[in-house]
Amino acid sequence: MTNLYQQLETPAPPDLPSPGQVYDERLTSQTHRGLLVYFRKLTNILGTVLGPRGGKYLNVPYGAFQDTTDQAITANTATVMTFNTTDFSNGVKVVTSGGYASRLTVSQAGIYNLQWSGQFQNTDTQLHDVSVWLRKNGTDVTGSTGLISIPNSHGGVDGHIIAGWNYFLELAENDYIEIWWSATNTAVSLQFYPAQTSPTRPSTASLIVTMSFVSNLSA
Repeated sequence: MTNLYQQLETPAPPDLPSPGQVYDERLTSQTHRGLLVYFRKLTNILGTVLGPRGGKYLNVPYGAFQDTTDQAITANTATVMTFNTTDFSNGVKVVTSGGYASRLTVSQAGIYNLQWSGQFQNTDTQLHDVSVWLRKNGTDVTGSTGLISIPNSHGGVDGHIIAGWNYFLELAENDYIEIWWSATNTAVSLQFYPAQTSPTRPSTASLIVTMSFVSNLSA
C-alpha cells in the first residue's frame, strides 16, 4: 500500500541551468520545464492539504494523559493534580518537578485547547465544595477557577461526580500548565476505580487531560 504521507513530502527545488550571456532557446525551454514540474508538484500538495480531508496529512502537537491513583487533599489547601499514564504524546508531555508529575509542557508555541475531567468522590454525609484552576509557568491564570459541589454520601453509598471543562491557552515554546485544586473537606478526593461487575464495566481514571494544538500565535 502506498504511504500517503510520503506523497506530500516537500518537492526538491528544480536544478535549473545557469543563464548564459545571450538568449539560448534550449536553456530557456529547460528552465521552463523544470519550473513547470516543480509548481505542478506544489499545486498538487496544496490541493491535497486544503481539500475536504486534508487534515489527515497534518502533524500537529497533542497529548493525552490520565492518572490511575487516588489523589487525596488537605482541606482548604492548594494541591496540584498529577498524572501517571501517558496515552498519546506528540510535542506535549508531562514533566516531573519536585516529585510531582504535573507539568503539561509544550515544545511548540501556539494556541492550545486543554480539556480535563476529574472523578470526584465524597465520603461525608454533607456536600463539600471543590475549586479547580490553572497555573501557567507557576503563576495562577486569571479567571480560570471553576467551583464544583460534590454530592454527599447517601444510603451508605459515597457521593460521586465527574466534572470537567476546557480552556484555550496561549503558550510559548517550553511553557507548561498545571491543574490545581482545593476542597473544603478531606472527605473529598479524586478517585480511581478498578473494573467493576454487575454489570461488567471498565476502570475509571481519577483524572483525564488532553491538550490539542489549535493554531500558531497571531503576529
